[in-house]
Amino acid sequence: MNIASNISQIQKRIAAVCKSCGRNPAEVRLVAVSKKKPAEDIEAAFAAGQSLFGESYVQECVAKINEVKAAVEWHFIGALQSNKVKYLRGKVAMIHSVDRFSLAEEIDRQWGKDDTCVDILIQVNLGEEASKSGTTASDLIGLVREVARLKHVRIRGLMALPPWEADLEEVRPYFRQLRELAEQIDALGLPNVSMQELSMGMSHDYEVAIEEGATLIRVGTAIFGAR
Repeated sequence: MNIASNISQIQKRIAAVCKSCGRNPAEVRLVAVSKKKPAEDIEAAFAAGQSLFGESYVQECVAKINEVKAAVEWHFIGALQSNKVKYLRGKVAMIHSVDRFSLAEEIDRQWGKDDTCVDILIQVNLGEEASKSGTTASDLIGLVREVARLKHVRIRGLMALPPWEADLEEVRPYFRQLRELAEQIDALGLPNVSMQELSMGMSHDYEVAIEEGATLIRVGTAIFGAR
């Protein structure tokens, strides 16, 4: 498994997709999903120029933050229980998976202890799948309005895990829908809310996600191999 070569290939593909759809490759950041991978894999990816990493489990995330010496940026991308938020305080730059007001409130409370702010994304369950977290598209604007009032969180955009489809054209409408929802929210001009980030697309479908406006693509397997 050549991590450096894999990262290089993905960056080339990002650049090619951006060129084909008229986007600036600098608008698309690669989140290396390092869950269940050892710290040395993260160090190897960092040595290859990858600086942004996403973790899905709180205990593992905190352990790696303590273990990895490289100056990486950590994002928490997994389902998050309110009682575990305290362990992430001050350790992650962004939380992608905020799907309810009670969770946002706890994040606000924890970061408030240091009087600091954390960037968050609101997770939307576009396929309304029972197995996945996320607010519904119909409840999204109400949730954003509520969360926007909190002092220690900044809404920076939306995140989605659409249904897995072998035919990528079947997943495209979900990515497009997330972008359209972000545009609707942007048009409201809410204080403390910007829609600069769309976290969508993974190893098998990130190229379509980029075509539809992704700014953060979450790639694990294509970098580190199967878990």
